[in-house]
Amino acid sequence: MQPFDSSHRTRLIFGEGKLELLGQLARSLRAQSALIVSDQGILEAGHHDRAEKSLTEAGIQVSCFHDFGENPTSSMIEAGVRHAAQVKPDLLIGLGGGSSMDCCKGINFVYSCGGSIHDYHGSGKATAPMLPMIAIPTTAGTGSEAQSYALISDAKTHTKMACGDPRAAATIALLDPLLTLTQPFSVTVLTGIDAISHAVETRVSTRSNAMSVTYSQRAFGMLGKGFDRVIKEPSDIEARSMLQLGAYFAGLAIENSMLGAAHATANPLTARYGITHGQAVGVMLPNVVRMNAANCSEAYTQLVREYAPETPVESAAQTLVSTITKWLEQAKLATSLSDLAIPADSLDLLTSDALEQWTGNFNPITLSQANVKALYESTLNNEGGTVSG
Repeated sequence: MQPFDSSHRTRLIFGEGKLELLGQLARSLRAQSALIVSDQGILEAGHHDRAEKSLTEAGIQVSCFHDFGENPTSSMIEAGVRHAAQVKPDLLIGLGGGSSMDCCKGINFVYSCGGSIHDYHGSGKATAPMLPMIAIPTTAGTGSEAQSYALISDAKTHTKMACGDPRAAATIALLDPLLTLTQPFSVTVLTGIDAISHAVETRVSTRSNAMSVTYSQRAFGMLGKGFDRVIKEPSDIEARSMLQLGAYFAGLAIENSMLGAAHATANPLTARYGITHGQAVGVMLPNVVRMNAANCSEAYTQLVREYAPETPVESAAQTLVSTITKWLEQAKLATSLSDLAIPADSLDLLTSDALEQWTGNFNPITLSQANVKALYESTLNNEGGTVSG
């Protein structure tokens, strides 16, 4: 069996209405001044005001940082650090989707340890203790609340930098499924597909182990069943609970394993063409499963049986591909690069970019110029064909 070293660094609190506990939880961390990192959408949804109210009622001084967007960049982190230096918080709160939580972690790295966010690209590069952080996801997607990594883009090159250290993990993850009800349908499905991709890729990563497999399997079952239901009825709070917990478990799977070719090939689509991450990874995932099927038949069988228990071994990989494609179609997302207006003459450039992505190193089939370009070519017009388990 694959050896592993796992430690649960984050306290998990889950339940409807649990946001009301925020002030109490902050006091338990002996906080006197909290900085809330949340985007404009969270302000408009009213979640920020509710969080601030809970904190102020607990006697905690509150300041806010909102000057960032989707895919936080190094310049956004610099702005957040300058703001933190003015207000001097002793607690950070990441409230929102993955961008809010990643931005919060990025600020924590630089505010607590100095330098620039580029200094923390990689693993284990924190140089000092970091501020306690409470992560409050309002989407069910990245699983950032369960991870010690932040994904930050270089402001000039748009290259995504994975910055990780055990000290960057949230002290508390507060999951309140009621917060996800305000998401637009597009955000629900894009983040849901992202979380599903995490479960699929971590299950077959070369770093998968007994611990990560447990999280991957459970995540896929909860995400698949919750996704089916929430597409039909967006107000189904039980389905949203399944998605939120499933995304958390998938985040734990990443923390204990790693991702693969779908993320390696998706990131260049985001960097060069601005394709939203959930759409980018979703469009690539079916053909990545097709490619990996020869080496992953047993793993894909176990995974898909969490969602469809009677799936036979010989058709498991194809069932997984068909199910992911069905979800993309139900979510009204593109299933080919042509649908996204990606030009055919860009595939060589995208291939070169994908081969530089760190996550590609953990794919169960070693990535090469030939097979990565073949992935893009087969996805260009959705010509992946069928697979055998």
